[in-house]
Amino acid sequence: MGIESIIGAIVIGAILGFVGRLVAPGKQNIPIWLTILTGIVAAFIGTFIARLFGVQDTPGIDWIELIVQVIVAAVAVTAVAGIYGRRGVRS
Repeated sequence: MGIESIIGAIVIGAILGFVGRLVAPGKQNIPIWLTILTGIVAAFIGTFIARLFGVQDTPGIDWIELIVQVIVAAVAVTAVAGIYGRRGVRS
């Protein structure tokens, strides 16, 4: 894995994280680094799900895989925001 792959994963993760935040309902109070990390993980999980359904390699842009990744990112950002928001609350 070269430096290009690492930079590419960070860029794709950032984009997916931000799109996931836009698609997710409500306000997510999580830091930028956590948004990027969530986006990177969502990209890998979304690709895995797309491969399960056999839609990862379509001619041109892989729209179905991209949509799956955005959905996973939105769910992940919502879940992480809920967990991150509760970490400071003590009962």
